[in-house]
Amino acid sequence: MSRYTLLLIPDAEEGGHTVRVPALPGLTTEGDTLEEAIANARDAITLRMKSAEKHGEPIPEEELPPQTVTIDVAA
Repeated sequence: MSRYTLLLIPDAEEGGHTVRVPALPGLTTEGDTLEEAIANARDAITLRMKSAEKHGEPIPEEELPPQTVTIDVAA
């Protein structure tokens, strides 16, 4: 079992969420609901892992989860 951090980005205009996985560059998916976005991310990660195994590539592991910080910046 592997653990990955998901970056869930809400889409204010169309609804839903875009999902990125920092430990797996280029892996991006989306969903109309938060639950769907998470499920789609799980599926995409599984496919990436299977592809890596098939091609003899290493499967990236997330050693330390990324941190997020929200800051205010004067305009």
